[in-house]
Amino acid sequence: MPTSLSFDVAHFALLSAVTAIFLLAGFVKGVVGLGLPTVAVGLLGLFMPPLQAAALLIVPSLVTNVWQLLAGGRFMWLLRRLWLMLLGIFAGTLLGVNFLAIDTGGRATAFLGVALVVYAVLGLAAVKFSVSAAREKYLSPLIGLATGLVTAATAVFVIPAVPYLQALNVEKDELIQALGLSFTVSTIAMAAGLAQGGALQMEGAAISLMALAPALGGMFIGQWLRGKISAVLFRRCFFIGLLLLGLHLSSHLWR
Repeated sequence: MPTSLSFDVAHFALLSAVTAIFLLAGFVKGVVGLGLPTVAVGLLGLFMPPLQAAALLIVPSLVTNVWQLLAGGRFMWLLRRLWLMLLGIFAGTLLGVNFLAIDTGGRATAFLGVALVVYAVLGLAAVKFSVSAAREKYLSPLIGLATGLVTAATAVFVIPAVPYLQALNVEKDELIQALGLSFTVSTIAMAAGLAQGGALQMEGAAISLMALAPALGGMFIGQWLRGKISAVLFRRCFFIGLLLLGLHLSSHLWR
């Protein structure tokens, strides 16, 4: 039978690991505008089930995304432009919320990693995608629905929303704010789905709240660094970050 001391040591080790992971995840998000769920779920998944990792993600993800969303001055313009995609994200996440519990082997997450690697390589090779205003009207809800289904299966909000938003050819700061808007809706939808399935517990909520401070600290440092770099360097960091995240996630395929 485990002693109280061994329990305390194990609990301290868990909290220390969660703190370090969210500090790193917040820093990555601060620099490139995304990556907190990907880094956090990927690393937390080393010692806990994906469903539990997703539950710990809720508070830091929601607060950092709202912070990112409100940091720019184009919120209403982006909301009017992207509302069909956002509606699709919410619907897709709620429709597919049971995928995360079923995919215990992490196959969906691994294939998502492959998609990220391909997209990052194309971006580093300067292959550009563009979506016209006419196509945006019918692509937005489809992209949103697909993003919601991927979010439900992997707890990662990146594909295909990020390539799509970048293909809209918005400015750097507008892209960061648009990502914050998309990720905020994804987080709210995932929280609603997890709550509906009974996956949100009080202990997990307390740890998720505790993880907020390191996530915000890391994000603040990352944002400061982002403000010091040029648009070209930002683009390079953006795609390198996606490449590293994709390689990490896809590593499940050959383990």
